[in-house]
Amino acid sequence: MPSPRPYGGLDRDFAHKQVNHAKGEYVCGLVHANGIENFWSLLQRSIKGTQIHVAPYHLDRYVTERTFAHNHRDADDLGRMRAAMGGSAGRRLTWRQLAS
Repeated sequence: MPSPRPYGGLDRDFAHKQVNHAKGEYVCGLVHANGIENFWSLLQRSIKGTQIHVAPYHLDRYVTERTFAHNHRDADDLGRMRAAMGGSAGRRLTWRQLAS
């Protein structure tokens, strides 16, 4: 039985392309796996170094935080802070919502 495609459901919402490592293909034009492998590496490092423990229930929040940091990696601290505060305007997350 073939293994499930790890990013199989992405086609519905994203322009998803892939390369076939089994056939010796690692790059096909602008399509390669280096970007996502870099992101997962940074996520793993943050979990082992900064967060230390990640509850599976909140994993989506950790991934979202690292996605934000990755997408704003070229900004300085003030630029990231402005982007974070701009994205939080009009939103409210209570402890009850977070902990439930």
